[in-house]
Amino acid sequence: MAKANPLQEQLLKAGLVNKSKVAAAAREQNKALHAKGPTGPSEIQIEAERARAEKAERDRALEAERKAQARVAEMRAQARQIIADKKVPRTGESEYRFTVDGVIRTLLVNDDLRKKLSAGVLVIARVDDRFELLPRPAADKVRERDASMIVLDHGQPAGSEAEATLSDDDAYYAQFQVPDDLVW
Repeated sequence: MAKANPLQEQLLKAGLVNKSKVAAAAREQNKALHAKGPTGPSEIQIEAERARAEKAERDRALEAERKAQARVAEMRAQARQIIADKKVPRTGESEYRFTVDGVIRTLLVNDDLRKKLSAGVLVIARVDDRFELLPRPAADKVRERDASMIVLDHGQPAGSEAEATLSDDDAYYAQFQVPDDLVW
């Protein structure tokens, strides 16, 4: 055993401590003298932590994108369901022509449906490659979910974006009203 300090020897003789307590105190002192100070994290640990943080950030971004795509798909499905439930049956032999993506499309309608389309009471919506007639309240619900499905709506407010882009020629010809019931 190492040489004990004089205070420890006096405490042992007085019977205030036992040998095991003296030995434990000596070990603690020795450990405190020879112990290394706390070291900072190594470069490998820092790199691993940074990689974990980057992976967690990528995972969060991917999850957010996945949720956004799922939300868009859900909204589109809701719009399709509204169109399927609220579509107006088309009857008639009169052709109603309208343009979609620069292509002229045709629907067969009767005079009553033509008047409702012209007045904006009915709206034309696209589902895949089909076109359906919808009443305005249902069209508004579809527009909230996916505005690209509405292809023709004569009931839009007068300050729509189409009028905002009128050229000088268009502004001149705007004073000549074309009847809504014109069949072309």
